[in-house]
Amino acid sequence: MARLFGTDGVRGLANRDITADLALKLGQAAARYTLEKLPAKRRNSEQKPKAIIGRDTRVSGEFLSHAIAAGLASAGMDVVRIGIVPTPAVAFLMTSGEYDLGVMISASHNPMPDNGIKFFAKGGFKLEDAVEDEIQALLENAEGWEAPTGEGVGEITSDHAIADRAYVNHLLEACDTPLKGLRIAVDCANGAASFLGPEALREAGADVVVMNASPDGRNINDDCGSTHPEQLQAVVVASKAAFGVAFDGDADRCLAVDHEGNLIDGDKIMGMLAVGLKKSGRLNNDTLVVTVMSNLGLKLAMEKQGIKTVQTAVGDRYVLEEILASGHALGGEQSGHVINAHYATTGDGILTALMIARDVKRSGKTLAELTSFIQRLPQTLINVPNVDKNGLESEVIQDAVAKAEAFLGDTGRVLLRASGTEPLVRVMVEAATQTEADAAAQRLADVVAKELAL
Repeated sequence: MARLFGTDGVRGLANRDITADLALKLGQAAARYTLEKLPAKRRNSEQKPKAIIGRDTRVSGEFLSHAIAAGLASAGMDVVRIGIVPTPAVAFLMTSGEYDLGVMISASHNPMPDNGIKFFAKGGFKLEDAVEDEIQALLENAEGWEAPTGEGVGEITSDHAIADRAYVNHLLEACDTPLKGLRIAVDCANGAASFLGPEALREAGADVVVMNASPDGRNINDDCGSTHPEQLQAVVVASKAAFGVAFDGDADRCLAVDHEGNLIDGDKIMGMLAVGLKKSGRLNNDTLVVTVMSNLGLKLAMEKQGIKTVQTAVGDRYVLEEILASGHALGGEQSGHVINAHYATTGDGILTALMIARDVKRSGKTLAELTSFIQRLPQTLINVPNVDKNGLESEVIQDAVAKAEAFLGDTGRVLLRASGTEPLVRVMVEAATQTEADAAAQRLADVVAKELAL
């Protein structure tokens, strides 16, 4: 079997790639791994290890949560199903030490037919690649495993209020600034933040204009949320909101819209928050962690503020790895995954919304003013299909990249990335002008298409 886990758990088309049978077996394998790693004293204790399971609003999440709960319990773990919650709520609950394994059933910003399963370890961190590989090995080699019986079988219970109590209180403590007088428009993407997102902002004192918060199991991410912010842009202007925020399906990302309806992407959000943390002495190492997809304009703006940027590969897990390894406090992606390590172990859209609101309220400035110092450089992205994506180290291509970089100088950059799922190469160029970006990107795309044609 090919590697089951991707960069963010196991994901695919529900009931075809992600089936009830797979969920059950994954649950058994994850429980077996957890039990094997317990200290001897815990293994011999009458108190069984405990798992929590959350899900987003997809209709397929219901049968998948039952299936994975069955797998966990049949392998000897007690299970608490906590219902529809944001992914960061599961991560936060895993920091309490009460649970041995966290499970989130979601395909994040993907369309409704997809779904996924991801695990969290104690402390609220996603599993390392090596651990995922061990779980997959247990799934593939179940012969000879003796399932528990009698008292050894786990119990399944439900507590759909646990996130409302613990997680929302945590968010309010992190905000620590009354938001009274601040009108905020919120697009919940008909997803996992449909209830807790508006609740947290209201309890912080904001006047909340809510949209796309009526999930029916089928409308998650459907022309709404962070992947389709057009509705939010119109509502912010029409409602005279101070700003708006848009979550994705599982609320681990957040984009914003200023009072004039302009989109504020993850780069601008991170830049604004980084400056605020630096002023308060809480931007560890005066460093912001970004991915290679962040716009060069963010890096240049940070340099002027005395803030260093460190780049990682694309994916919030790589951002977090760098944050933990180097002791930084803030990082994220242009897409809206923002990790504030003072309060979270993963990207958290609701937390990000509250941090934006806190900075707007404290400063007395508009979101547009707080982010105006970050000037996005013109960017061109060209997808080159039907190519050998493993051939990017070709001498011809590397020579073309070097020539493009020399042409752009310090005011631009070049990035070539192989698609993870298709025979496709993405050519991205940023430059001082759109004309320069377009020209350099097209020249590179032509070279890639000719040199790597299948």
